[in-house]
Amino acid sequence: MTKKVSRRMQALLAKVEDKDYAPLDALALLKETATAKFSEAAEAHIRLGIDPKYSDQQLRTTVALPKGTGNIVRVAVIARGEKVTEASNSGADIVGSEELIDEIAKGRMDFDKLIATPDVMPQVAKLGKMLGPRGLMPSPKGGTVTFDVASAIAEFKAGKLEFRADKTGIVHVMFGKAEFSPDDLLINLKTLQDTIERNRPSGAKGRYWRSIYISATMGPAIRVDVNALRDLKIA
Repeated sequence: MTKKVSRRMQALLAKVEDKDYAPLDALALLKETATAKFSEAAEAHIRLGIDPKYSDQQLRTTVALPKGTGNIVRVAVIARGEKVTEASNSGADIVGSEELIDEIAKGRMDFDKLIATPDVMPQVAKLGKMLGPRGLMPSPKGGTVTFDVASAIAEFKAGKLEFRADKTGIVHVMFGKAEFSPDDLLINLKTLQDTIERNRPSGAKGRYWRSIYISATMGPAIRVDVNALRDLKIA
């Protein structure tokens, strides 16, 4: 059964040509097509030449967006002793030890990022089935298993994101809000591209960059000129 396209989407699709857009032009068009009645995210969907079923072709890392995400990030920290006080003093929204683990096990999920110190990870591990599907399970690669909780809290509050390639080799990540200026969105998008470049899996052979599409949450996909973005220099 063919899904019916709304009049709104038909009008937006008519604005987008089947071509590679220069990065700044693509971002200006993203803003023009962000017509929903709420604050839409700016999303990137990046197809890479990798097969994540092989361990040396997996991509999972973090990016610190210079212009932030535009979202308020609620951070929870599971720790012990003085690290509990440090987390609380550093702006964590929720802090606890074994009692917080128990609350999460019972369904508490009022946070966007969960940080844990290494010494509590054996207990946190039992939450894997609950946290994993939501992308909330702390991990060293994601920067969410650390004793330096103050720095981790500050980074995630400021716009640090964890992302990974899905099983088809596509990275889906928010890189700001459609209400940001094109220049600010470009800085974030370029930072994301640089991060993916630096973290190229060792097993990735041949053409690494296949395609980059951007869109507002409720907007049409806009194809970005991959080479133009890669060649871009931002002071």
